[in-house]
This record gives sequence, C-alpha cells and structure tokens, in this order.
Amino acid sequence: MSKLHWKPGTMIYPVPAVMVSCGAKEDEYNIITIAWTGIICSDPAMCYISVRPERYSYDIIKRNNSYVINLTTKELAYATDWCGVKSGREFDKFREMNLTPGKAVKINAPMIKESPVNIECVVKEIKPLGTHDMFISEIVSINVSEKYIDKKTNEFRFAKSGPMAYCHGKYYQIGEFIGKFGYSVQKKKKR
Repeated sequence: MSKLHWKPGTMIYPVPAVMVSCGAKEDEYNIITIAWTGIICSDPAMCYISVRPERYSYDIIKRNNSYVINLTTKELAYATDWCGVKSGREFDKFREMNLTPGKAVKINAPMIKESPVNIECVVKEIKPLGTHDMFISEIVSINVSEKYIDKKTNEFRFAKSGPMAYCHGKYYQIGEFIGKFGYSVQKKKKR
C-alpha cells in the first residue's frame, strides 16, 4: 500500500466530542465543546481536557479548579456543535440550547442533565503545551442515566444512547458492536 507524507497534525481519530460544563455559580455557568480529551490513568481515575487559553471557559475552569465532562449523543449533536462555535461571552449556552444545568454530587460545576454520562473532575495540574493547555484532572464522581441501565444485568448500555465521536472535522454516531475487550484471546466455550 503506498503512502502520502503529510506534515505533523491532529490525525489520531476518532475522539470523543464532549460538552464540558463549568462555573461555580449560576451566573458564570458555561459549556465548551472539547475533542481533545481522554483517560490518562485508571487508579486513581484521571482524565484531561485541553483548552485554548483564549477560550471563555478557560478562566472559569482555572479559577474554580473543576468541570464536568458530559458525554454526547446523536440527539445532542446540534447542541454539541453549537456550544463549540459560539462563545459564552455572548450567549447563555444552557438557555440557548435548552439544556438543563443539574447539581453535581462532589463539585460546584453543573452537569448537563440531558447527557447520559456526567463525569465530575477536579483539576490537579495545568500543563501548557502550545496552542492548548492541558487540565490534568481527577475523576471524583460519575453520574449515569438510569434510562440506559439494563434491568436484568444491571449493566450500563451506553451504546443505546447513540454516542457521538469526532473525526477530522466531522461528527459520527458510534455504530456496530464488533467485540468486547479481550475477545481475541477468549477461550471458546465447549458445547
């Protein structure tokens, strides 16, 4: 297979497209759409978001040292995109997108009630990287919608919510199940 050589860039895809809610009091609540996010440690549970310092939410997150990562779905795609291209300096994004701020369990930042998963985060370190600063954070609480809990197995069925990903400038709904972690080495059941 022949290859083309491109300059270094953002080509690790797909990535989550999440709405990050922030603010300690109602008059500073805001939502920023982030694609540069992920898990960086399992114990303690740690994650990151990378934010440009000129973004309105940057100072809110830095001042309050907390935020909520709200996972997105096909149903939330329009709001996710809108919150990424409009500024909280000019708009109340919760009101404009008919999203409901909910009380988080362990931090002051609001969660978005319409999101199926809300991940409460406390900032531990801010690392300047270039165009973005990375907020390295501890996950202190996770809230999941009961709507996606399988009543028989008690498992969370996030796929039923129509989760969304971002890939090179476009949004996609995550699709077909391929296999679970470890399926390639799982022993076959004897019949």
